[in-house]
Amino acid sequence: MKAIITGGAGFIGSNLAEVLSGDNEVIIVDDLSTGNEANIRGLEIELVKGSVTDLDLLRKIFEGADYVFHQAAIPSVPRSIKDPVSTNEANVTGTLKVLIAARDCSVKKVIFASSSSAYGDTPELPKREDMNPNPLSPYAVTKLIGEYYCNVFDEVYDLKTAALRYFNVYGPKQDPHSDYAAVIPKFIKRIQKGKPPIIYGDGTQTRDFTSVDDVVSANILAAESDAKGVYNVATGKRITINELANVIMAIMGRDLDLIHEKQREGDVLHSLGDITKAKKDFGYAPGDKLEENLKETVKWFRELYSSE
Repeated sequence: MKAIITGGAGFIGSNLAEVLSGDNEVIIVDDLSTGNEANIRGLEIELVKGSVTDLDLLRKIFEGADYVFHQAAIPSVPRSIKDPVSTNEANVTGTLKVLIAARDCSVKKVIFASSSSAYGDTPELPKREDMNPNPLSPYAVTKLIGEYYCNVFDEVYDLKTAALRYFNVYGPKQDPHSDYAAVIPKFIKRIQKGKPPIIYGDGTQTRDFTSVDDVVSANILAAESDAKGVYNVATGKRITINELANVIMAIMGRDLDLIHEKQREGDVLHSLGDITKAKKDFGYAPGDKLEENLKETVKWFRELYSSE
């Protein structure tokens, strides 16, 4: 098949490209604003350096494509609070133009990378797709709007779409250097330097951490199925941030005191995904291997740091 991956030089997109490349024609569209060419070095792919806000470019690239995996975004709650306009341009305008180009090029299906942040801080757990969303940040709003656009293009233009709400994805190729880096690479980076992990809040907040391998699997399964609408991509299990920090320190052979700072704006307290719908509609089956996957993630980052 011919697959397009927007944001394919980024964390999730590059892992998806690694799985799809070789047996399929894979074209990556990435302006490299948050992506990294090193993530896709050596892969049998074509990289087109450009923005998802460039509709003419998208129409050229999407011609003859079977699937579009739309991963491109500015993926940060804190950054969206600091700069909501840029986040909206990339995440909302970019998604709309991806959908227009896919419609015009008769793409079979678009898989949209959404986010569990759309749920906000609704107290009920686990989060189910039929719950009312309650976004608490501009980033979460942009992802919810993307879901609505996907649904409209499915209903109005008969463009098949599925939106996957990712829950706290982690694994190799995640950017540890950004000011807005996710918690796991930040923890690993500090612990590697002998510095204690910094936790925003008291650390009792919980997250459903999902390995990037499971997210890649969900994207491919959703594309090749008749699934449509919104789906949680999670594990259905959660861990406190304090516990997470201690597990990573144990893996890395360190015993450091945790540092707690003020909770950040836009952060939710508890997150846990119900994956019943994804299991039923496209056979999603995440592994129950948090510690094993964290060991692989730590190994990847240690090799990265040793080469820097």
